[in-house]
Amino acid sequence: MINLTPWLNAPAWHVAFSGGLDSTVLLHLLADYARSHCAPPLRAIHVHHGLQPVANDWPEHCQRVCNDLGVELTVIRVQVEPGASLEQAARNARYSALAQVLGPGELLFTGQHREDQAETLLFRLLRGAGLRGLAAMPDKRRLGQGALVRPLLAISRAQLAAYAQAWRLKWVEDPSNRDTDFARNYLRGEVLPLLRKRWPQASQNIARCADHLGEALGLLDEVALDDLALAEQGAPAQWSALSSLDLTCLRSLSPARQRNALQYWLSQRTRLPDSRHWAGWVDLCTAALDAQPIWRLADGQLVRSNGRIWWLGDDWLQSEPVGQPWLAPAEALALPGNGDVRIEGKRPEGPLRIAYRQGGEVLDVPGRGRRDLKRLLNEAQVPHFLRSRLPLLFRGEDLLAVANLPERGQADCQLRWHLPTSAQGLR
Repeated sequence: MINLTPWLNAPAWHVAFSGGLDSTVLLHLLADYARSHCAPPLRAIHVHHGLQPVANDWPEHCQRVCNDLGVELTVIRVQVEPGASLEQAARNARYSALAQVLGPGELLFTGQHREDQAETLLFRLLRGAGLRGLAAMPDKRRLGQGALVRPLLAISRAQLAAYAQAWRLKWVEDPSNRDTDFARNYLRGEVLPLLRKRWPQASQNIARCADHLGEALGLLDEVALDDLALAEQGAPAQWSALSSLDLTCLRSLSPARQRNALQYWLSQRTRLPDSRHWAGWVDLCTAALDAQPIWRLADGQLVRSNGRIWWLGDDWLQSEPVGQPWLAPAEALALPGNGDVRIEGKRPEGPLRIAYRQGGEVLDVPGRGRRDLKRLLNEAQVPHFLRSRLPLLFRGEDLLAVANLPERGQADCQLRWHLPTSAQGLR
């Protein structure tokens, strides 16, 4: 029914196992394959939302199925944050939990089928989505340290039901799936059946349309990669751990290519804004030269500094650096929420500490005498958002070195700062 050959080199296979028809068939297919082929270790994961009383019985059902198949099961309980869309909140909680399970290169298989693909395209079309949204669900995408794989997208629900009946599989039915107050359920239960009554191949044709749109998106992604390759050039080496783009390079593109490049770039870092929120990009581009505009997005923000735009993920924004003594300067010093530092060259004598700007600091620069730190940072064009996080090496009250700026300190003592990897905001 499905081709699993492309996924055989993964360190492990995981199945998102709700206990419903789709994931039950998928788990059975994978377990059957693993019994007769050399395949990665197979495990099932059941995410328990606890949104309805009947769901409390599902982990036990899933355990029975897994016992019969000889598959290890992990049950993860999550809390769904209240919000405007219970569907979306539950989906976010589920994928967040699943992402944390995956190790490097491991795969999570999910059971979305052809009707799910058609339903997703219709849903996004009615919301006015752009091409990236209308391409609907890819058969593979990144998730956590691994990837999410949807091997059933070309299979109809009727085929899955026929397989389950042939193998006498048992599955649970989620009663909330019949509640047409939910938009997706309305499309599934009311709209698509009506379309199929007039056009029997409606689901198949809509899913094929999603494939065509996905191919078109692939071409646009190639254009975006070419444009981004130019815009990523010229990033200051000392801040290379931060993702940034040259603003002049982006401005040279047509508005459509600007949005295309940014959508691709941001899709690796955050949930994309809808068309109503792209005014933030215009504000970022057109603000006065001495302004410090911010474009706030779902999982972080874009800021502008020194002719570049910089991505700051939520992890970076939420942590505040705190000064601390450096008791073993021969070793690197971990800075909670702020990477780590090490001394290169001659280590100063005496008690050392790492601190951060408070204002009024001065530094003794060889050949230039004592200079105000604020002026030195301006000369070095340190991005404004970095200055409060920039580690400073002190001996007592004397400022000896500024991280990653060797020319602004003693020549024989340099402070090397490795920025936190979460500063890249990769999701």
